[in-house]
Amino acid sequence: MTSLFAIGMPGGWEWIVIILVVLIFFGAKKIPELARGLGKGIREFKDATKEIKQDIEESAKSTDEAVKK
Repeated sequence: MTSLFAIGMPGGWEWIVIILVVLIFFGAKKIPELARGLGKGIREFKDATKEIKQDIEESAKSTDEAVKK
């Protein structure tokens, strides 16, 4: 049974259409600004996930040490 909402990765022509639509809507001058903003957002997200992971690991270590005592 196939799903009507099955979405896969875009192929070659789909990427070309997506790029053309982005160029039409935002223009060539805005695209670098959008890419920089996207890059900063991704970097902040990665930093936040690293901080959360470190906090969880530290709390697990302190819990293990408290249990051993």
